[in-house]
Amino acid sequence: MKPAMESTADESQDQTQEKKGCFECCIKCLGGVPYASLVATILCFSGVALFCGCGHVALTGTVTMLENHFSKITSDHAVLTDVIQLMQYIIYGIASFFFLYGIILLAEGFYTTSAVKELHNEFKTTVCGRCISGMFVFLTYILGVAWLGVFGFSAVPVFLFYNMWSTCAAMKSPVANITSVDSICVDVRQYGIIPWNSTPGKACGSTLGDICNTSEFYLSYHLYIVACAGAGATVIALLIYMMATTYNYAVLKFKSREDCCTKF
Repeated sequence: MKPAMESTADESQDQTQEKKGCFECCIKCLGGVPYASLVATILCFSGVALFCGCGHVALTGTVTMLENHFSKITSDHAVLTDVIQLMQYIIYGIASFFFLYGIILLAEGFYTTSAVKELHNEFKTTVCGRCISGMFVFLTYILGVAWLGVFGFSAVPVFLFYNMWSTCAAMKSPVANITSVDSICVDVRQYGIIPWNSTPGKACGSTLGDICNTSEFYLSYHLYIVACAGAGATVIALLIYMMATTYNYAVLKFKSREDCCTKF
């Protein structure tokens, strides 16, 4: 009976050690996950998707609204139509680029985080790996500055649509006490969207109110707001990427110099 009891105790001890080893392995795997890069990737994908998807539909609605109410002659807004089509193609390229770039940055985050976690063990980083990490830091910084410009540019149509919406709201407000509604106009030619010789180029009074009630105006206005928010989310994601990659690169470079000094 005694040997049987000993074997049972040994088996239970082995099972406990096996469970403990599995637990430690899971903790080690979770410790190697680059949570900052993971959050930044999710935020970047969401922001770029909102900016590209909403921006594409909003631009289409803007062209429809201009053609129906502000520039009824095709030759007057031909240049604007070509520019908007070019911007839509650029949106396709931005979406494809950031999908690939986000995956690459996430993979680079896994690499650098694992390197930082295991520097004291057998894991060794190479000069090429550190150079690639430094390149991603520089490229992410450039993209972050560029997206600040995109964020500012995406706020321009929000401002224009807000002015039109506030004008329509002022005409409907009973507190405004407007004697002549037809004297209130919105002229989109002053913003440089269409040429000065465009017909009619502006909308006044009840015509302006009808434009504000159209589905193109309502949908485009709110989509521009969402696209602007998506651009802001992308800027935040790139800042998180920049901080994470810069920290990991700095730790790798410092540790590599420390190892070189230790060898000598």
